[in-house]
Amino acid sequence: MGLFDSLRISGSALTAQRLRMDVISSNIANAETTQTPEGGPYKVRKVVFTPIQMAGLGGNPLSQASAAGVAVTAIQNDETEPRLVYEPDHPNARPDGFVAYPNVDVVSEMVDMLSATRAYEANVTAVNAAKSMAQRALDIGR
Repeated sequence: MGLFDSLRISGSALTAQRLRMDVISSNIANAETTQTPEGGPYKVRKVVFTPIQMAGLGGNPLSQASAAGVAVTAIQNDETEPRLVYEPDHPNARPDGFVAYPNVDVVSEMVDMLSATRAYEANVTAVNAAKSMAQRALDIGR
């Protein structure tokens, strides 16, 4: 595995975690959205990751196929039932007086946000380590 393989792998993870943060932020921002253009309350979205497989990393056809990064393959809506709150005066109240709110669990979203942040930071550290190693290799050649 070469320097550029390491950078490509970490780069794919940085992109995936940034998208995950965007989705989490959207979920938190819409925690009280009771009406969407599609109708009904906002639906929580989750990011689905898949490992990228490459044979022969580093141009070496003899190396075994292994994970070579991560890709976002889907952003799925959570189809669980919305939570119902009795608010007969709300503009989006149903005839029975209940309002359908999104099933956003803000605490769970915050935990996911911390996880995404830590993964992003870890990949930034990996990129910086790869850059440092490359710089040291260049310094040896001087």
